[in-house]
Amino acid sequence: MQNDQFKIERRRTLRWLLTGSTLGLVPFPVLVKTAAAMGRLGYEPEMKRVRGDVRLNGEPAQVGTPVNYGDIVETGTPAMAVFVLGKSVFLVRDNTRLELPAAPEKTLAEKAGQVVNLTRGKVLTVLRQSRARFVTPTAVAGIRGTGLYLEAEQDKTYVCLCYGQASLESAVTGRTLETIKTRHHESPRYIYRQPQADGLLIVKAPVINHTDAELIMLEAMVNRRPPFSGDEGHY
Repeated sequence: MQNDQFKIERRRTLRWLLTGSTLGLVPFPVLVKTAAAMGRLGYEPEMKRVRGDVRLNGEPAQVGTPVNYGDIVETGTPAMAVFVLGKSVFLVRDNTRLELPAAPEKTLAEKAGQVVNLTRGKVLTVLRQSRARFVTPTAVAGIRGTGLYLEAEQDKTYVCLCYGQASLESAVTGRTLETIKTRHHESPRYIYRQPQADGLLIVKAPVINHTDAELIMLEAMVNRRPPFSGDEGHY
């Protein structure tokens, strides 16, 4: 039932992103044109799409609302938002609280990366800054130019490095659990607050609740394409 509900919501999301179009196996230039038709194509730091109760620093947000470093994005249920910050695009699902990074300082960004706090909820993002650190209640994902999907709960975090490189750490112990490099969702993981029956804090997970179509669409919004876009067998 939960999987069926996600499929329904995914179809709604894609229709919402595409304003009535369908992706299928649409060529990349067509995706760019479709994104342009949404009227908010490009790197302008703002809300590109808003549905339901979306708040920016506690105030209601709408399409075109400027998004700045240090802002806090919150969504109700049901709700969703797509926005651009820097050269990155974020798709924030329902019941989420996301604290965006402070304005980047070159020396700090080169050393550790900008810090993004996901207190709760679900975020799909495509990034192009050199480094970033996504922090949840149980995990820290230190990444480089990446497609990333996170689901944050108090006792566990779901992490799918859709493509790119990442160092996965426990937010509780501070210990590095695994370093991964992927091109197409090869290594999704659950990271727990407490060790599981086998004594591990990190375990393998399936690919859930995000799709290649969404990643392609987000990249197309800023005139890019993901590295797997020429592959067959998309999720």
